[in-house]
Order: sequence, then structure tokens, then C-alpha cells
Amino acid sequence: MMIKKQLLIIAALCSMHTAADAWSQRISKRAPAPAFAAVVTHVTDGDTIWVSKGNGEPAFDIRIQGIDAPERCQAYGLAAAGALLQHLQHQSVRVTRRARDKYGRMVASVYLGGEDVGAWLVANGYAWSYHNRRSLGSYGRQELSARQARRGLWASRSPIEPQLFRKKNKCHHA
Repeated sequence: MMIKKQLLIIAALCSMHTAADAWSQRISKRAPAPAFAAVVTHVTDGDTIWVSKGNGEPAFDIRIQGIDAPERCQAYGLAAAGALLQHLQHQSVRVTRRARDKYGRMVASVYLGGEDVGAWLVANGYAWSYHNRRSLGSYGRQELSARQARRGLWASRSPIEPQLFRKKNKCHHA
């Protein structure tokens, strides 16, 4: 009888270990990719850059996570793109991949030195914090500050959020 109990305990422990391993593997698949260094080679618009890792691979585009900048053809769109160009062109940045968007672009947090580029764009009124009904988004505090100070696009009486602009206009591109 004692041996049966021991075997049952061992079997239970083995199944718990297997379940824990499976859970651990699922978690690790969702873990963010490690950050990598790259050089900004091009700025497409106020929230999309191209970077090169400098290892012979071609440059690729990155959508900056947590923000939505005006389209180039939208009011303040060229200013946002120009500010990002002046801030990042040919600069070494640290990139942390978060996801892929519906266009296949990498969505990532981008850092210049210790500065979060998404936070910089929103704080200076070049972009909106990407938000939903429940949250002001990652950069909600920076957006509120920029609105109150009427910085950048917030100097306009009624700036149009890019997602609303895109629904009504065809000038944007992926």
C-alpha cells in the first residue's frame, strides 16, 4: 500500500513538473525580444523610421510603439516627420521589439540614449499617445502636458486624430 502511495505521489509530481514546463515555454514565447542597437537611416513620417543593424542586412522599417503621429498629408504631419528626422537621422538607437502591425512592420520602443522617443514625440506635441476607451495609453501624461502647454499640434484649436483622418482621407500609406 505504501509503495502505491509513493508511486502516485511521484506520478503527480512528474505531471506537475511537465505542466510547469509547458507553462514556462508558453510564457517565454511571449517574452519580448531582446533589445538591439541600430542606426536610423530614414524617417518615413512622424511615427515610422527605418533602421540598419549594420551587419550587412538591409534596413527595415519600425513603427514606434504607443503613439500615432499625423499623416504626412495631414496638418502638422510634415512638422512631426521633420522633427523626428532632425532628432534621429543617422543616430544610434536601442530598439525593443513589441509586435508586428497589420502591414508587417515591427512595432517597437525606440530609445536615443536613455530617452524614450515615443515619449519625446508626444511630450513635444508631435504625436498622440495611442489610447483606447479605458486608458490614455503609455504616454497619456505626456499628451496631457503637451495639450495644456499647447505645444506642437496642440496649438491648433481642433487637431484631428490620425485614425479619424485616415478614415476620411486616402493620402496615407502603409
